[in-house]
Amino acid sequence: MEKTKEVSREEFLGLPKIDLHVHLDGSLRPETILDIAAKDGIELKASTPEEVKELVHSGKKCKSLEEYLEAFDITLSVLQSRENLTRAAYELVEDAAKENVRYMEVRFSPILHTNRGMSPEDSVEAVNEGLKLGCRKFGVESAIIVCGIRNMNPEVSFRLAQLAVSYKYEGVVGFDLAGAEYNHPPREHLKAFYLILKNNINTTVHAGEAHGAESIHEAIHYTQAKRIGHGTRLFENGELMNYVNDHRIPIEICLSSNVQTGAIPNIEAHPLPIYYHKGLRVTLNTDNRLIGDTTVTDELLLAHRAFNFDLIDIKMMIMNGFKSMFQPYAVRKSWLGRMREELGLEKFYTPELGTRQR
Repeated sequence: MEKTKEVSREEFLGLPKIDLHVHLDGSLRPETILDIAAKDGIELKASTPEEVKELVHSGKKCKSLEEYLEAFDITLSVLQSRENLTRAAYELVEDAAKENVRYMEVRFSPILHTNRGMSPEDSVEAVNEGLKLGCRKFGVESAIIVCGIRNMNPEVSFRLAQLAVSYKYEGVVGFDLAGAEYNHPPREHLKAFYLILKNNINTTVHAGEAHGAESIHEAIHYTQAKRIGHGTRLFENGELMNYVNDHRIPIEICLSSNVQTGAIPNIEAHPLPIYYHKGLRVTLNTDNRLIGDTTVTDELLLAHRAFNFDLIDIKMMIMNGFKSMFQPYAVRKSWLGRMREELGLEKFYTPELGTRQR
C-alpha cells in the first residue's frame, strides 16, 4: 500500500474535534492531584508531577485491565469534595479547548466520590458546574454520562440509574456500564438498564475490551446499548460485526488505552482499520488523558501513523463522532452541518450514508 502524505501534529491540533469516551477521574492534571493532596491532607507516594504520572503508570503498558484500573485509587482519593470535582471538570474543559475539542461527553461514577460524605447528587451537580463554567470560559460544550460499575452489586447500578434519570435534564445525557469486564456480564445489571430505557436515556457499555465478542453481544441485545465502548474484540464474531454495521452502532475506539490495558498486544494488532474500511461507525477518543498520557490530537495522530489513514479518513472519523453524540437529532444535524463545512468534507461526504466517496 502506498504511504499517505505525512500530516503534522500541528495540523491535527487545528482540526475541530470531539471526545465521546473520556473518564473524568482518569483525566486529571498531575499538578492538580499534588495540589489537592497537599490541601486535603492526603498522603501520596509522589511529590512531583513526574512521580504522579509514574504512580498512575501514565502511558505505561499494564499487565491487565485490572492493574490499569488500580490507578484510579490515586485519582479518586483527591475527588471526594464538590470543590475538587468542579475544579477537575473545569480543568478538563480547559485542556480540551487547547486542542480545539468542541464537544465532550464526560463520564464518571458518582458512587465513587462518596468516601468523605459527599452524596452522589452532590457529585453530579459539582461536575455539571465545572463543565458549565468551562463552557462559558472556553466555549467547549459538554455533557455527563453516569457510569454503573460491573463489579459492584447490581443494586448500586440501579441507584446510579435512578440518579441519571433524576438529572436527565440537568446535564446527564447517558448511562454507561464500566469497571472490570471479565466475569461481570451486563445481564446482571438489567434492572438498571430497564429503568434507563424506560426513561428514554441513551446507553453505552464498555464491552469487548477485556472479554470477547460475546460481551458486546450482551451489551447490544440485553442492555440495548446505543454505542459500544472500545469494542476491540468485535472482529472475533463476523456476524455480530455485520449487525453492528447494519444498525450503525458507533464504536468508541481508544487506541492508546487498548494497548495500555493489554486489550491488544501492540498498536499494529488493533482492528480499527478493519472496522473503518468495512464501514463501521468508528470514533476516536482518549479514554483517560492522564493515565493514557494522551489527547484527542495524539489519538488522531496515532491512527494516521499506525494505519496509513490519510487526512480525509481522519476527518471522516471526526464526523462519525459528531454523528454519534447523545444529543437530539436537530442538535446533531446542526453540528454535522457546521463540521462538514469546517472540515472541508462537502465533496467527500454523503450525509445519508456517512461514508467517504472516493
